[in-house]
Amino acid sequence: MKPNVMILLGSASDFKIAEKAIDVFETIGISYDIKVASAHRTHEKVKNIMIECTESGVDVFLGIAGLSAHLPGIMAANTYKPVIGVPVDVKLGGLDALFASVQMPFGAPVATVGIDRGENGALLASQIIGIHDRKVRQKVSTLRTDFFDKVQKDEEKILKKINGSYYSPINLNIQNFKSRSGSENKELNKNQNFDSNNDENKKNSPSISVIAGSYSDMKIAKKTTNFLDKMQISYDISVISPIRYPERFENYLKNTGDVDLYIAITGLSAHVTGAIVAKTEKPVIGVPCPIHLDGIDALFSMVNMPPGVPVATVGIGNGGNAAFLASEMLGIGDKKVMENILGFKSNIDRLQ
Repeated sequence: MKPNVMILLGSASDFKIAEKAIDVFETIGISYDIKVASAHRTHEKVKNIMIECTESGVDVFLGIAGLSAHLPGIMAANTYKPVIGVPVDVKLGGLDALFASVQMPFGAPVATVGIDRGENGALLASQIIGIHDRKVRQKVSTLRTDFFDKVQKDEEKILKKINGSYYSPINLNIQNFKSRSGSENKELNKNQNFDSNNDENKKNSPSISVIAGSYSDMKIAKKTTNFLDKMQISYDISVISPIRYPERFENYLKNTGDVDLYIAITGLSAHVTGAIVAKTEKPVIGVPCPIHLDGIDALFSMVNMPPGVPVATVGIGNGGNAAFLASEMLGIGDKKVMENILGFKSNIDRLQ
């Protein structure tokens, strides 16, 4: 049996991060393999692994590395399948690895998650596979519910330790809250086409929803939609802020529940990506925009998400790579898209 996911480690010391990913794959039931290969010390090994695994049908690749973490980039250069990068904190708090992974040139995107977030890398891989596998989508939904339950249990532990004289707890009906959350999940599951009866709705929906946080982000969004047009991938695009128009934002997400994935393009504190991943189990690709601080604020806010809510972050201002990554995700189950990607990659040097 071929694995759905290939995990590559830059060194054996990265295995502690890989264990987080393995736990997620075991829980969801996704087959995987794992190898140790250095982008610098065993370059040909990395190249051969990528070429052979791509040809054998591996769907998603997960690269875990620290320091000058060029491993995910070398992986992306040798496949037309999605590559996820997990930066590891070895030195400098992992920032060196983060920048090496996320700031890839156009045509070789790496879907970067937070530093040491092996579980988010695996969850993102599962979401990508879930685009084309209804059972995997259902298991991802269940796993996210487990993350909610963990938050509730953590709160209960903390509250038991508080005995201050002025502590005045409000008695909230948590059970009702969970019931409302459950109702939202049922509606979300319905929109996400877990039921095969919704297949006709799926055919009439765009594949991708592109959301810009403000009109100032539209220049970068145009790079995204231009490439989607080249790949002949259908999309919807909207400018909407979850901060300025929260109710309108939530209604938009409900109305676009049949899309395969989301691309969020936003600067500053990047609330758009966080608001989307809180409401959907579909893959969310994030593009940080350089409005202030050269986009570093948006990048950090976007990529360093807590466990259970990954954002597939690409480089600052790189709307083209967001579309390229989305095409790779869709190409797993769409032969036409895959052929378009292969054709583009074979001519990318001439086109640039």
